[in-house]
Amino acid sequence: MISKIASGDLKTKFGIFQEALYYDGQSETVVMFMGDLHGAEDVLCRIHSSCIFGHYFNSIECSCQEEMDLSQQLIQQEGKGIIILLNQEGKGNGHYALLNSVKFKRQGLDQSAAYKAAGFKEDARDYSTAAKILKDMKLSSVRMLTNNASKVEILEQNGIKVSGTKALAT
Repeated sequence: MISKIASGDLKTKFGIFQEALYYDGQSETVVMFMGDLHGAEDVLCRIHSSCIFGHYFNSIECSCQEEMDLSQQLIQQEGKGIIILLNQEGKGNGHYALLNSVKFKRQGLDQSAAYKAAGFKEDARDYSTAAKILKDMKLSSVRMLTNNASKVEILEQNGIKVSGTKALAT
């Protein structure tokens, strides 16, 4: 079960979004959206994982902040869309795993392989919370802003219609 516990306006450099805070009994999930989404079809949707390196430290070793900025920009241009920010640092492995994977990434491995080389799962993220939020917001279908096919698969397995994808080239 998931519940919306708070909401309000959020002024960004890409316009005014609405922010909603959801709670599943254990953790909070932040959602930002623009436009009337109730029953809307083909809504731009970004499921984004938190990233201390990119979002707080402005690291140039990941594309997390650029993907967030591009998602907000595309939603602003369309006038409608949603971003669900999941607290899944380090592809769900945590910040400790991210720190331990950096040396392998600097040796040329992609991030998933670097996690595996450091002894963690290549990708431990769970998108079921995002699916629950999309259902609660009553979207008819989404167009995913993603480079990750597993996000689409998980949403569809949880009853969310994905009408298309747009890769985020940063």
